[in-house]
Amino acid sequence: MKLCRLLRRDNLPLLLLTIVLTITFTFLNQQQVRAQAASLFVKQVSADPYKNSDSQHQTQVEPDTFSVGSTVVSAFQSGRFVSGGGASGISWSTSFDAGLSWTGGSLKGITINDGGPYARASDAVVAYDLAHHTWLISSLGAKTTFDGVVGSTAVIVSRSSNALTWSKPVTVAASSSTQNFDKDWIVCDQHPTSPFFGRCYAQWDDGASTPWLTFMSYSDDGGLTWSTPQNLNNQTFYAQGGQPVVQPDGTVIVPLYGFDLNGVEGIYTYRSTNGGASWTDQQRIAPLTYSTTVASFYRGGSLPSAEIDQAGKVYVAWAGCYFEAQCKTDDIVMTTSTDGLSWTPLQRIPLDAIGSNVEHLTAGLAVDSTTKGDHAHLAVTYYYWANAGCSAATCQVYVGTANSTNGGSTWSQHQTLAGPMVTTDWAQTDIGAMTGDYISTSIAANFAVTVIPVSRAHTGQTFHQSMYGASTCVSGGSIPSEVLATPPATTLLQAVQKGTSAKMQYQAN
Repeated sequence: MKLCRLLRRDNLPLLLLTIVLTITFTFLNQQQVRAQAASLFVKQVSADPYKNSDSQHQTQVEPDTFSVGSTVVSAFQSGRFVSGGGASGISWSTSFDAGLSWTGGSLKGITINDGGPYARASDAVVAYDLAHHTWLISSLGAKTTFDGVVGSTAVIVSRSSNALTWSKPVTVAASSSTQNFDKDWIVCDQHPTSPFFGRCYAQWDDGASTPWLTFMSYSDDGGLTWSTPQNLNNQTFYAQGGQPVVQPDGTVIVPLYGFDLNGVEGIYTYRSTNGGASWTDQQRIAPLTYSTTVASFYRGGSLPSAEIDQAGKVYVAWAGCYFEAQCKTDDIVMTTSTDGLSWTPLQRIPLDAIGSNVEHLTAGLAVDSTTKGDHAHLAVTYYYWANAGCSAATCQVYVGTANSTNGGSTWSQHQTLAGPMVTTDWAQTDIGAMTGDYISTSIAANFAVTVIPVSRAHTGQTFHQSMYGASTCVSGGSIPSEVLATPPATTLLQAVQKGTSAKMQYQAN
């Protein structure tokens, strides 16, 4: 097994700490999760700090991460509401040593629980602006419950120069009286050779429009001010969950979930070649086909996870049943593109054997931005349960991870980060038990670092769902990916579309 660059002189303290942690791993207290191997370390990094009586405690859901060097920042919801969407506030946790130790808190000035104007907050996402040396956490605020959300939502950004102290939020855009903003994302142009180096892009959708329109705005001053939002030109599909990435030449590519005017779901993409002045080239990468074993008790699914390597190749992963007979279960699949226009055939990340009856969900893909092509380092985190078709009371839910050191051609054996858990111990919402509509992984110092919600048995009305950080050595493996020889088509795959109610599940923030 590779030592993940820990033998470098400047990483010796990290190596010593890793050795100590490995030796003492079996003696960790009940707040830490059992690891599967010495190359993996998992510990609790946050807990719901809120006490307001109108939401669920202790619950934390929907984490995102972003890394620069050995620093990883995560943000997530704390104190999730049962109905109407949103949470009591947004919490964060930062590691400066690739996920071995963490410090955190909650963002001030967003919800009424932290001195802000909003009743609820949701959809926390992290980015870093290299040109302005500024960390950014984007989130969604609502001045009412999300049941009566039209006209009350805003995309907001909290800023930090050190990943420890955060400003009060800056407003990117506030909804009009007929709009319902949702599923924000944020990314910055990190490429000094790009004509738009230091430009940060915010993305979100409007769930009150027909179709759901996607919006983009940009900032050239580290998130202090933002441009007038622009729409995708002549949009022909309902959009949700976009994750923009920026290529070295400044081209912005936005993979996202959507469904067309006939209700057929798919993974879509669009792009900008002029720094966000206009957004064009909409196309469907693949139809979205997934198993009916993803039952209504689970909130989550197939929003895409997008990353980019050093050379600008875009990697997009999501959950789908393309490789399984009769669409029985879902795998994590991936496609790549160098221009956002042409995409490679779908490949299946080999987490379990085809036909294993393991249900794989909600992928969070990482790509090491210092690597590229056939030598690109990748990692994926995902939720799974071992027996598809189980019920809310019987499903044994786990969090898994695997990694690759050759651009996804072959993968390591998957490792279990957490579980088993039962969905009745997760935050409850009006559309199912929730860990989050997305999950995230980042690679720092050749460690795959993720933050995940882990639950223990709830006691009465009190839950015990908190955030845990996991750090795994990216060492690769020899298990090959399978490639879908025939381009995916709904008729060929005998896909089972889940209907409008499933499409609407993400629209509850």
